[in-house]
Amino acid sequence: MRILIAEDDVTSRIVLERTLAKWGHEVIVTTNGNNAWESIQRERLDFAILDWMMPGTDGVELCRRIRQMESAGSGYIYVILLTAKSLREDIVNGLEAGADDYVKKPFDHAELRSRIKVGERVVELERALASKIASLEKALADVKQLSGLIPICMHCKRIRDDKDYWHSVESYITEHSEAMFSHGLCPECLDKYYPESE
Repeated sequence: MRILIAEDDVTSRIVLERTLAKWGHEVIVTTNGNNAWESIQRERLDFAILDWMMPGTDGVELCRRIRQMESAGSGYIYVILLTAKSLREDIVNGLEAGADDYVKKPFDHAELRSRIKVGERVVELERALASKIASLEKALADVKQLSGLIPICMHCKRIRDDKDYWHSVESYITEHSEAMFSHGLCPECLDKYYPESE
């Protein structure tokens, strides 16, 4: 996973970077909210671990911006807020701003690892969902449908197109749908055209 860290405290940032790298993640490090926002817009990220209080844009505002960016069509980023805050209303505000989870500082390694594992499952589900949606959109774009009134000759059953050309039913439907034809004989036509076959 590609994880962005936005943390202004040197010690916390170094410990966090080394811990995540040891767990096999690719880590991008920033030291303030403004640099973090630039990286978020530029990089393809799976996670962002954001300090709540840091110079420039704070972690809560970054959460809001990330969610707005996603609603405009960018990929999903799982956001964990790092915070020394412990009041319920602070945590609620952070989650309502768009954070997926939070970890209290100083962070416990086992807790952080567990929360990242949860985030990995969510990111994988988001990717699978995005892939399915893309496949469905492509399939929908490929489907040709017949709709509306179709002008058809009452005697020969040919169909008139928008350019005033007349086509056989087979050629018209083949051109305007994904249908394929397989020819056979109905019982009435079999009796009418091949009476000797009985």
